[in-house]
Amino acid sequence: MARDTVMKKPKDTRGALRRLLRYLGPWKYVIAGIVVLSLFGNLLNLWGPSLAGDAIREAAAGPGKVNFDAVSRDAGLMLLCYVGSAVLGFGISLMMTVISKRVARRMRQDVFDKLMLLPVGFFDRHQAGDVISRVSYDIDVISTSLATDIVQILSSVVTVVGSLVMMIAISLPLSALTLVTVPVSVIYTVYMRKKTQPRYAKRSRCYGTMNGFVEEMLSGQKTILAYAYENRVDERFDSINKDSADAFRDAEHYGVTLGPTMTAINNLGLSLIALLGGILFLNGQMDLGRMSSFVLYSRKFAGPINAIAEVFNELFSALAASERVFSLLDEEEESADAPEARMLTKIRGDVSVEHVNFGYEDGKTILHDLNLEAPAGKLTAIVGPTGAGKTTIINLLMRFYDPNSGVIRIDGQEIRTAVRRSVRSAYAMVLQDTWVFHGTIFENIAYGKENATMEEVVAAAKAARIHPFIMRLPQGYDTVISEDGGNISKGQKQLLTIARAMLYDAPMLILDEATSNVDTATEREIQKAMRELMKQKTCFVIAHRLSTIENADQILVLRDGDVVEQGTHRQLMERKGFYHQMYAAQFE
Repeated sequence: MARDTVMKKPKDTRGALRRLLRYLGPWKYVIAGIVVLSLFGNLLNLWGPSLAGDAIREAAAGPGKVNFDAVSRDAGLMLLCYVGSAVLGFGISLMMTVISKRVARRMRQDVFDKLMLLPVGFFDRHQAGDVISRVSYDIDVISTSLATDIVQILSSVVTVVGSLVMMIAISLPLSALTLVTVPVSVIYTVYMRKKTQPRYAKRSRCYGTMNGFVEEMLSGQKTILAYAYENRVDERFDSINKDSADAFRDAEHYGVTLGPTMTAINNLGLSLIALLGGILFLNGQMDLGRMSSFVLYSRKFAGPINAIAEVFNELFSALAASERVFSLLDEEEESADAPEARMLTKIRGDVSVEHVNFGYEDGKTILHDLNLEAPAGKLTAIVGPTGAGKTTIINLLMRFYDPNSGVIRIDGQEIRTAVRRSVRSAYAMVLQDTWVFHGTIFENIAYGKENATMEEVVAAAKAARIHPFIMRLPQGYDTVISEDGGNISKGQKQLLTIARAMLYDAPMLILDEATSNVDTATEREIQKAMRELMKQKTCFVIAHRLSTIENADQILVLRDGDVVEQGTHRQLMERKGFYHQMYAAQFE
């Protein structure tokens, strides 16, 4: 199945904002306290220009008339105001940083919990790198925005309102002139939001694509080197990297113009204030102290408007990231068990598949009218060319997917009426794509069985023919496997996963090309050990090497989603049909 590069396009900005605010809910009282502290700190900051005007008025009284005590008092109070405001600002920023990191932690946990509830089909369709990008990069963008932007907005709003009140108290004509620039700033900010929001969303999607490509290439590095494919991989990455850089540049092109444009608008307003203020001063309608205070307040009024424009620029990016995160959280989870679903208990292992039709996409049926009877304790082999539908049968048996029509039963019970977890726990499973994790060999083998003892792990390892290899390692079963098993061979990883399946106490076993990475002699030994170990258990084996399934109780031969033959190895060879052709082709 082809993978989509990205998930469904995010589009609910307001909804994303509301949901983001909900994440701040547990800290609402702390944030309320931050608002109060921010108000107090900004009031101290706003008192400064008034004190500066008083000091200038006293200093401008002329030689011999200057009240130095009053000037010193005003200067000292102004210093205390600014220092107090700075200390409060530092404390507020520290608290918001703590809150933002806790929100990011909670959001990442929610996303990871969601990933654990999504169906297998989601991971079949979507690129791992894009999912990782949402868990890491997008949530980092949100966290950074929460840590800085909320404080900035609170501070800016208080400063703008307070400055406006003080300006009106000083001079109504000059205040009216200042307010002329506000509608222009608002209109321009709204216009830029419409331009930047989709570009920030595109930037996040491009980063997701790039992360996905890098993740795939790193996991396939040996194959790239073996096929001397480095140059073409470089060219492909160069193209993806260019798209990401172009998306970043396109978003930042509009983003970086917002601040300078707002500054230009505010400077225009300041020029008009200086012109009108000079006229008022020359006409004796305003003294130098009030004029100085008004100019300082106008700068405080204009500065936050400019800062708010910059903050909105960052908020647009954070909201675009939020939409991507929330779109993942809104993905449809694996369907819940039916209300009347019951646990499978005391499983014998009789499996029947009746008239099953299935396709991963509408209109594309892969399995056609599949019928299968697998008695308890018997070995059923599934063979056929690539793409015939072998792994799809396993996906249906494990309820990774449900059939489009038909039924699958375990011990006579239809699996859709059983608790899904009990269906999956009925099988031990070994896949062709082996998975081991960063941890000791003991932990990897004991993964499926809680409280497994060392004796049980060793017995499973011996049955899987990997015990001698483990004992040759410096720390034996305590040897740590690197991420994805990079420090052991593929064959050894496969033997570890086989040992894991042997240890897992399940009545049925699925082997999907489980011995494809081991040599033929070891494979035969493993098959013997498994046959002994799996007595009284139902076993499904997908195999390409037909010589390994000659002793199967029944063989199901698939071709283009149809069962073309069914029987034992001897029966199928005597028919000289499709299975005989496949078998002969391998030995030829």
